[in-house]
Amino acid sequence: QVQLVESGGGLVQAGGSLRLSCAASGRAFSSYYMGWFRQAPGKERDFVAAINWSSDSTAYADSVKGRFTISRDNAKNTGYLQMNSLKPEDTAVYYCAADSESTKVRYNKSTYWGPGTQVTVSS
Repeated sequence: QVQLVESGGGLVQAGGSLRLSCAASGRAFSSYYMGWFRQAPGKERDFVAAINWSSDSTAYADSVKGRFTISRDNAKNTGYLQMNSLKPEDTAVYYCAADSESTKVRYNKSTYWGPGTQVTVSS
């Protein structure tokens, strides 16, 4: 069992930065794939970024490439999403997810999800 809790969301002006954290409980987290997703009002939950257990493989949605960076610290059981050059269209609830299977993480079918943290980018 893995429990996830996001933090670090908030209100920021366009062009600003935020760093989201995903604190995980459970020893299995260090061996799991981890991802970030987001859901804007009235829209589906979309993939943002994913990382493997050893941090040597990452993937990003085209809309965030070059602006967002996913990372993790297994010693702290924590994942991160550094978001730079934020745009109003980045406004959404951001969720972290984890699973032992990479395809489940990448395609929005992870077993474990956090409750989400709101990110609002003003223009």
